Amino acid sequence: MSSGRFSGTGRYPLRLRRRPVAWERQHPTWREAKPAVIAQALKRAQARPSGNWYVLGDIRDITAERPLGRTIAGTEVVAWRDAAGALRAGPGACPHLGAPLKDSAVRCGTLFCHWHGLALDGSARAGWQPYPAYDDGVLAWVRLDSVGGEQPLDRPVIPERPRAAGSVSAVCTATGACEPEDIIANRLDPWHGAWFHPYSFVDLRVVDEPGAGPVSDAEDCFAVEVSFKVAARAVVPVTAVFTAPEPRTVVMHITQGEGAGSVVETHATPLEPDPAGQPRTAVFEAVIAASDRRGFAVARSLTPLLRPVMRAAAGRLWRDDMAYAERRWTLRNSGRFPG
Repeated sequence: MSSGRFSGTGRYPLRLRRRPVAWERQHPTWREAKPAVIAQALKRAQARPSGNWYVLGDIRDITAERPLGRTIAGTEVVAWRDAAGALRAGPGACPHLGAPLKDSAVRCGTLFCHWHGLALDGSARAGWQPYPAYDDGVLAWVRLDSVGGEQPLDRPVIPERPRAAGSVSAVCTATGACEPEDIIANRLDPWHGAWFHPYSFVDLRVVDEPGAGPVSDAEDCFAVEVSFKVAARAVVPVTAVFTAPEPRTVVMHITQGEGAGSVVETHATPLEPDPAGQPRTAVFEAVIAASDRRGFAVARSLTPLLRPVMRAAAGRLWRDDMAYAERRWTLRNSGRFPG
């Protein structure tokens, strides 16, 4: 960030904007937000391997007593925790008569079908075959080789994160009528931030971009200088870098400023179509915050209170961004998309 734009010192995270600019007078970004640059960044992301891994949801939604059910790209999945606390996953329909296993009960790590009592401990039984599952400490993943069709990987492509012991994490979930590529395209357009989300971002400037031509993986990122709006003239300036490590994920790393090392991961998981046949996609946004300030230890002790606030902030952004993604899908589906 240019220090001339802010008053204050590095001892405090907040800065005061010296010359606030009205929303309509800020620098227009439509010339810089070239459709070809966004489209090529999306194309490169879609070409990267995922190993057939899909995010199921927040690990906190899968407990020792309660399974989690989700239909991913038309495939019904159920997940629960076994007696050792390990994540288990498999088909969401009971092989006996098709009961929805997401509505069943877990007892001592065993999933009991609530129709006729078929007991599943996570191993193959009675025609039920487990799916590979992975708990990364924040998100639960499942590998669906018949859906992804790629060369399988032993574990999902997980970006570098702050240490769990020194961070606070929260997961926001949203669902919209679009496809995963529309979610990823939204995140690969950093230019919309201050215009579309003025309640959260100001003074946004894209300082590096990959361009529309061939680029190396190291160059395939968007670097942004932006300030998170706190109140009135009070802001928190940072530099953030956006990358897409696999087809359904975009990661924002805070590289400079308050919370350097923190990440925001946006994961898109295709669901079953709605009754009208329109696609549906779930977004799982994992915010993993860290700071080297001494006061952050106090904040970590208040994690149960912080998580709802973090989810609410992400949810407000996604109410807007989902409208962006849904509009993009509508235009693509109608043949009117300008990109």
